[in-house]
Amino acid sequence: MTIDHELREGIAWMSRRLLAQQHSDGSWRFPFDSGTSPDAYLLIVLRTLEIDNEPLLRKLHDRLRSAQQPDGSWKVYPDEEQGNLAATVDAYYALLYSGFSHAGDEQMQLAKQFISEQGGLRKVDSVLTKAFLAATGQYPWPASLVLPIEVLLFPNHFPVNLYDFSSYARVHFIPILLLADRRFSVTTPISPDLSELSATRSELTWEWRPSGDGSRPMDTWVDSLKQAAGSLAGYPAQLREDARRKAERYMLDRIEPDGTLYSYGTATLLMILALLSLGYDKRHPVIMHAVDGLLRTLAVTDDGAYTFMQNTPSAVWDTALLSHALQEAGVPADHPAIQNASAYLLGKQQYKRTDWAVHNPIDIAGGWGFSDSNTLNPDVDDTTAALRAIHRLAAKDEHHTDAWNRGLNWILSMQNKDGGWAAFEKDTDKEWLSWLPIHGARDVATDPSTADLTGRTLEFLGSAGLNHERFACIRRGTEWLMRHQEKDGSWYGRWGICYIYGTWAALTGLSAAGTIPQHPSVQRAVGWLLSIQNEDGGWGESCSSDVKRHYVPLGASIPSQTAWALDALIAVHPRPTSAIDKGIRLLLDMVRSPHGWTSHYPTGGGLPGLFYSDYYSYKSIWPLLALARYQKKYLHS
Repeated sequence: MTIDHELREGIAWMSRRLLAQQHSDGSWRFPFDSGTSPDAYLLIVLRTLEIDNEPLLRKLHDRLRSAQQPDGSWKVYPDEEQGNLAATVDAYYALLYSGFSHAGDEQMQLAKQFISEQGGLRKVDSVLTKAFLAATGQYPWPASLVLPIEVLLFPNHFPVNLYDFSSYARVHFIPILLLADRRFSVTTPISPDLSELSATRSELTWEWRPSGDGSRPMDTWVDSLKQAAGSLAGYPAQLREDARRKAERYMLDRIEPDGTLYSYGTATLLMILALLSLGYDKRHPVIMHAVDGLLRTLAVTDDGAYTFMQNTPSAVWDTALLSHALQEAGVPADHPAIQNASAYLLGKQQYKRTDWAVHNPIDIAGGWGFSDSNTLNPDVDDTTAALRAIHRLAAKDEHHTDAWNRGLNWILSMQNKDGGWAAFEKDTDKEWLSWLPIHGARDVATDPSTADLTGRTLEFLGSAGLNHERFACIRRGTEWLMRHQEKDGSWYGRWGICYIYGTWAALTGLSAAGTIPQHPSVQRAVGWLLSIQNEDGGWGESCSSDVKRHYVPLGASIPSQTAWALDALIAVHPRPTSAIDKGIRLLLDMVRSPHGWTSHYPTGGGLPGLFYSDYYSYKSIWPLLALARYQKKYLHS
């Protein structure tokens, strides 16, 4: 069978399969799996609230147990060199709290031994883990906070203020600050006792230390914050109370219609505990609404065996990407499935000026968010994805045209001063945030320009007809990418794994922006991609790249990563090469016969070493797009 015929058959088969999976509201809804820790946190909070839902708790318990490794640990990605201490503590605690596992069980004994051998609770480097432990009586809050809660009262024009933090950091840090300030701890009659995991309670300290290069002493920095807090008018006790009320108001004002905080599961769980610290009853309507919202995020594994919590469901993202991929594969814009997807997406466009407007005071709003329930937190990547999906309809009717213009202008307004694009907010990359004494402070607390966001935005703008000769924003974005290329020719991708992801985004963006294939940056990137191609013709990168900050091969080929590499090579090669054809044949094999753990390897980035995501949609979206682009460019049909 020729590659031409095989390709047509593969694209047609994938398209039929995906069209059959569309929901009646026009959306596609694939599970978004962020690992076992969100499940553990949900189980811990449900037990803390003393909610009687044993069938659900059993399902969460069974999913956690299923992920335990032979040595007793849990991992955050399958090939992690050893078990992950934070994930193991999360799972061990939740399993004990569930009541379905017991400390004397062989598997629990193995988990306990692993935790002890790794140094116990005091060696956990996850702030989320420590916060859930402390709020539920298993860990002491620090004697003094590195960030006094009064920082919430600083005006936005202060050198240090709340809106220096990234949006996703703010909605997690604010409930943690409130919990820590109140030294809140709640237990129940069935709370486990984890005291054996450290020798003495005095050893359980929050080790506040600089996370950067240590060039500025942390205590000096903390003193400056406290002095700034003291300079505010009013009495210290009143200031603290005002800050607590501001934290409460901040959370309540950002509750989504489904009851979740900013549509993030982990932030919602922290909010529930923070509200308890303020005296809310466990059955308060706000808390019960939040629980209902969390339960609506539950999904099941492909085989239906296990239930898990999606930290934020990906319906908008999946729908936009799949609609665009199907259109690239030849499904016409007037097909009912595309029309229905567009109607769904138009209904999710956001017209409010919310937190993003603090750094970007543009009058017009028009972005899209990631989750079905997200009405407050648009981001650049989802917005360009939605605009790609409605592009072919934008010239045909006024409703689509207005949405297109709003979205395009919002995207252009979100370009950072340095020329790149970030995920959620503009110019939110303050150096002082990297001094915070928490694991991965820079990744957690800042929202800088990244190669993946900048490249994908340029690819969208270029495909929409904008080019570097007429638009300064394109030129500035291209220059940002050139400046941030790695020495080996790759780019680091923040929101995917990792160097393959960043290099794909950069190459497709540069190509769409008009950069010629012969440009030295393009040639170096192509050379790098070819140098890491696997013998079977595919590509696969380990999540370890995200931790070590250099490319680490997985030793196997992944459908999404193979598709990204192929899409990048197709973008810059006028004719197919043997390397491209070999990859295409493997990709066709993969999509028809998914097999092994690599079909569910996490290729979404979150927080290096702690948080990764497996998009169940990715093994369909990106292969279909790469195959369609090969067909479109090389087979002229």
